[in-house]
Amino acid sequence: MVMDAKNEMSPEELGLEVRVFPDPVLKRPTEPVRVFDAELVQLVERMRRTMYKHDGAGLAAPQVGLSLKLAVVDCGGCFYVLINPKLLAQEGEQVGEEGCLSFPGIFAPVQRPQRVKVEAQDEYGISHVYEAEDFLARAFLHEMDHLDGKLFIEHLSPLKRGMIRKKMLKRAMQEA
Repeated sequence: MVMDAKNEMSPEELGLEVRVFPDPVLKRPTEPVRVFDAELVQLVERMRRTMYKHDGAGLAAPQVGLSLKLAVVDCGGCFYVLINPKLLAQEGEQVGEEGCLSFPGIFAPVQRPQRVKVEAQDEYGISHVYEAEDFLARAFLHEMDHLDGKLFIEHLSPLKRGMIRKKMLKRAMQEA
């Protein structure tokens, strides 16, 4: 792997492209990660770099065209790897604005639990239990939704969801 002067991979080496709605991979259910090897460690690093390149707070494998139960999240400078995550508990309620790298420029208020407890493996296969609240809870759940083929717009009213779909489909037609 060749690094540039800033110690970052070139776009060609990065090799991950963020998929945008209506790409069908975003709606496909994902498969559990079963092999924890050097390739997986490299994939996690490539996803981390892609997330940062696009100023995201999280990125799920389907967003880069992979149907794997794998997501990365950065909250306040803390980096989390969520492989085969399971929601163990949730409580409370919060409403906050969400965006998504697969819906560029689209933001909407979404209701989610205030606190969550999530179990997930890291890229080395080690299990961790995270207790998260506020924005971190929101980010975990947003990325875990992607792993189930669920998009953040599905939390919106049918009218708002329809408006966003129409806007994204029009954008896709213009780019085709």
